[in-house]
Amino acid sequence: MAHTDVISDLSSRWPENKIAPSLGRIKALMELLGEPQKSASMIHITGTNGKGSTAIIADALLRAQGLRTGRYTSPHLADPRERICLDGQPISEALFDKTWAEIAPYVEMVDDQLIDGVPMTYFEVLTGMAYACFADAPVDVMVVEVGMGGRWDATNVADAAVAVFTPISLDHLEFLGDTIEKIATEKAGIIKHETRVILAGQTSEAASVLLGTAVKMGASVVREGVEFGVLDRTPAVGGQVIRLETAAGPVPDLFLPLYGADMARNASRAVAAVEELYGGRGLNPKVIADGFALVEAPARTELVHSAPPIVIDTCHNPAAVTSTLATMDEAFAFAPQIAIWGMMADKDIPATLALLEPEVQTIVVTHADTPRAMKAEALGALARGIFGDDRVIVQPSLPDAIEHAVGLADEAGPGAGILLAGSSFLAGEARTFLVSQKG
Repeated sequence: MAHTDVISDLSSRWPENKIAPSLGRIKALMELLGEPQKSASMIHITGTNGKGSTAIIADALLRAQGLRTGRYTSPHLADPRERICLDGQPISEALFDKTWAEIAPYVEMVDDQLIDGVPMTYFEVLTGMAYACFADAPVDVMVVEVGMGGRWDATNVADAAVAVFTPISLDHLEFLGDTIEKIATEKAGIIKHETRVILAGQTSEAASVLLGTAVKMGASVVREGVEFGVLDRTPAVGGQVIRLETAAGPVPDLFLPLYGADMARNASRAVAAVEELYGGRGLNPKVIADGFALVEAPARTELVHSAPPIVIDTCHNPAAVTSTLATMDEAFAFAPQIAIWGMMADKDIPATLALLEPEVQTIVVTHADTPRAMKAEALGALARGIFGDDRVIVQPSLPDAIEHAVGLADEAGPGAGILLAGSSFLAGEARTFLVSQKG
């Protein structure tokens, strides 16, 4: 079967934005495959924002020690292979297709059972492929990002040695609940018996739930701002220099090739997670420095074009937008700042637009090529109610939106720049388009 046919076959399954909460199907598949999720130690990462970046940094820290890693994250930017990485790189088309061919008969057996009335979903199958691939490699450590929530997320079929909780805020309310407490309760489901918990700074509601679950499960907790954290940071060309509190004490002068305060915090959480994987033993500062040097995080305030400057980001909810805007102000300070924006229809669009309005001179609205996206015309109508008619441009075609924004930036002169964001789908399409233009 050709790679494109494999992708088409997988994409025809129940999509990941339509949740079928259950661990029954993935458990059945794992049993048939010989429990590959148990083949290596695992760092499991949940939260609302920063999960993928934390996974990328943790993966790099492990590789800096000569360990073989398997990393599973979602969503992807351009190709599903990006979700399943070995030694920091997406698996090849050949390995992706081979893995699917090997597990497909077992997936069909699970499908035939119609567990909870649903065949295996797209996300469940990719999760199964990741665990199978990691077991076959084999890897020394798996770094796995939760898809949504935690308790019934397919990745939670594995019992992690370390569970990382990035800050929890409101998102996916229709599936996880409409309060921080309810969402935290779902995410706390990745804490297993004697798991080591890395707890980022949280609201009191989230912290209460997570700490309570940790006590119940006999799990140890390492807290940001107490046992670990960012002590200081200074913006630098291409990233920032940070000083971290670690299990071995303060470590200064670490260059992180990522921008903004939240990326520094993600780095501190990744260091703490890897330290806890070793029982709380501090990492050698050279290992941390070498690991950070390996970090590549596409579409995380990534500068992809220089004249005029275009920065791509995946922010898609109010908390993420707030973080990205602060990072943009610190790292780039575009004046004026022009936005190319597109969002999924199920997100809190009015709140994100309200956050953008004071920071953006003109917003060019568009949409990604997915049925989930809010069409540009509808997004434009919402934007006009917040920005006013004269500051909103509607361009349904992403290439046209980029061309229009580039024209505005060129007209504005030196200092102008473009932020392209609003969804992972849009960031992936834009990144592919702009990289191809370079070629």
